[in-house]
Parts: sequence; structure tokens; C-alpha cells
Amino acid sequence: MQSLISSSLSLIDNLMVGSLGEKELAAVGIAIQIYFIHWIVMFGFTSGVSTFMAQFWGVKDLASIKKTTGFAICVCFSISVIFFTVAMFFPQKVMRLFTDIPELIELGTGYIRTGSFTFLTISITVPFTAALRTTQQTKIPLYISLFVFSANAFLNYIFIFGKFGAPELGVIGSALGTLIARCFELCLILFAVFGKRNIVAGRFSEHFGWSRELVGRIIRNAIPTTMNETFWSVGTSMYVAAYARVGVTEYAAVQASNVINNLFTLAAFSIGDATLILVGQKLGEGKLDFAYELGRKLLRVGIVLGLVSGGALIISSKFIIGLFELTPEGQKYAFYILIIYGAFMWLTVYNGISVTGILRSGGDTIFAMAAETGTIWLYAVPTAFITALALHLPIYWAVFFVKMEDVIKSFILVKRFRSKKWARNVIQDIAVPD
Repeated sequence: MQSLISSSLSLIDNLMVGSLGEKELAAVGIAIQIYFIHWIVMFGFTSGVSTFMAQFWGVKDLASIKKTTGFAICVCFSISVIFFTVAMFFPQKVMRLFTDIPELIELGTGYIRTGSFTFLTISITVPFTAALRTTQQTKIPLYISLFVFSANAFLNYIFIFGKFGAPELGVIGSALGTLIARCFELCLILFAVFGKRNIVAGRFSEHFGWSRELVGRIIRNAIPTTMNETFWSVGTSMYVAAYARVGVTEYAAVQASNVINNLFTLAAFSIGDATLILVGQKLGEGKLDFAYELGRKLLRVGIVLGLVSGGALIISSKFIIGLFELTPEGQKYAFYILIIYGAFMWLTVYNGISVTGILRSGGDTIFAMAAETGTIWLYAVPTAFITALALHLPIYWAVFFVKMEDVIKSFILVKRFRSKKWARNVIQDIAVPD
């Protein structure tokens, strides 16, 4: 539900920006790549950390969960300072990495700089959200997301179009609305944890008094997940670098398609988070065979949900595309791209659950990293540049050949799951100081 709320309101935001024109939509789509990479890096690290949180929750070791959360905050904040510095002082160079079109660079530069402080707020909210989820308090982040993303959409409406006496800021208004909403999110998360004295709340020493053994194990598990998501996010951003150089209309179609596709995939991908928590809890309890069977059933649920979501995406694609201010040519491109996304969705969801849920629940993060980064960088990224820029294929055919990466990856992941080599207890014999 939280993922569905997030993707639904993201669609609304993009519709508002898209109503300004194809250039504005394309510029924001390029500008958010640095935010996308940051978010995925945060997700990658906390995903590796969540393996320990989930298994600690399996034995109800709250002291270790608090220390793990504190360590995650320190690492995430340190990484976010780097992103903040780049976004605040070098936004134009970031845009030039993805496009050489002057109008898009100018529009995107203001967006990146305005929203730069969101990197710092997210570095704190993501670890606490992970702690709440792994202790099965999923309603708290759900309610916070409902408020925050609703406020984000409302604030964007105010600042993009200059409503209720506010200045009409266009693209920059979208970034400003998002920044204010993220500040609300930080305040609400801190209140929910410390103001309400949640079970994951603790004194300074409880969050930051780590043992060398605990830190060592977390780092060994989390570095591969962080590298996995970093290489994956940079790899998918390379698709943008290829598609955005084809033309404004082509990339605007890709951006609109991605926003619509996320509406259907993010809700399905949230099963990956649930899988990590549920399977990880059983692994922490030492019930390895039970964890394997549970993982197998959750993968089946993911396939079914992927088929349903993919069908719904195909059926509704023409209607949703019509809400964007795209040219007739742009609408045609977007429609074909969504057909491709819908056809591949069941496979995309299966792969996502396998990597973020199954393999990571047992700390099999190095294999997960090799499978994901290998298929993206050895196949998908070169394919994007060759098909779009060298062969000059229509943009939807370029997307199709890039999506074939999911087929290659699925064969690797099915074999790994059946081997049961991923089903391990990673918290056994960890000594944690009081």
C-alpha cells in the first residue's frame, strides 16, 4: 500500500510537470536521475542491513536492532552529504552527463539544486523506516507516506502553477514542493519513533554503541547490496543517457512510460521487502526448510501479481497516456513502450523478489550483486546505446531489446534459488555489547 501511494502520487506530480510541455517533462525526468541513484543506494545499504534486522527480529533481539539502525543512519548520512554537495554546487555537470540539449540542461539544473537538501532528510528516514518494517510495524510508515505524498502533490500543485498566492515556479516549484514534503516526513518519522517511544527507539548509546563483530558482519553483507543497487541504478541511468540523446519527444515518451509503469511495478515489488522480512525472520529462527518453502510460495504470489499488473498496464495504457501533454508521435511511442513493459512485468517482478527478498534474506548478497550488475552492464547498457544511437532503431524497439535482460537474469536466479545455497542464518554467534 505504501509503494502504491508513492507511485500514484508520483504519477500525479509528473502529470502536473508534463502539462507544462514535453521539454519540462523530459528535463525533470533527467534531473531526477541523481535522486533516483541516491534513493537506490540508500535502499541497497538498508536492504543489506535489513537482513540482520529481520533475523534479529526472529529472535526478538531489540538491542541489536537499535544498534544496527544507528549504524545504518551514520553510513547513509555520510553518503548523502556527498550527493548533497554534488547537487548543490555542480547541478549543471550532472545534467550534462545525460543530455547535450541546452534547454533541458537549464531546466534541470534549477530542479536539482532546489531539491538538494532532500538527500539529507532521506538519509535518516530510510533506516528508521527499514527498522519499523522489519519489526512488522508496517502501518506506521504507511500512514506517514499517505500524508507526506499527499502533501507533496498538493505543494507541487501550488508552486508549479502559482496557486493560493504562491509564485508560479514551474519545474523548480516541483522540486520545492518535494523538499518541504520530505521535511514533513523526517519530522513525522522522528515523532513516531521517539515521541511515541517506539520499540526501535533508544538512547544515544543504544543506537551507536556497536561491537566490532556486528559492524564487520553488516559491512560484509551490506557492501555487496549497496554496490548491487549502485551499479544497477547507474546502469539504468545509462539508458537515460542513451534515450535522452535520441530526441526530446522520444525521451519524454520514455519518461511518461516509466512513471506509468512504476504505478504498477512498485506495489508488486513491495513483496520483495515483505519477503526479506518474513523469510529472514524464519532464517533467524533457524527454520531453513520452512524459509525455503515460504520463499517459493511468495515467488509464486509475485508471478501472479506481475501477470495481473502487466495485464492492467496494457489495458489502461492508452487512457493514462492521454493524460500527458505529449505530441501524437510521443503518445504512439509511449503506448508501444508500455505494451513491452506490461508483457515483461511478471518476469521483472520475479527477478526483483528473488534478488531483494530471497537472496538478501539469507545474506547471499555477493551472488545477487553478480547476477544483477553482470546482466545490466554486460548486456543491457551496451544494448541501449547500440540500438538507440548506433542502429537508430525506433525508441520502443530499443526498450524491447534492453528488457530482454530480464530473461537472461531469470535463468540465473531460478537456478540459484533451487540450490538453497542462499538459505543461511547470518546472526549466529554475533556478540553484541549491552
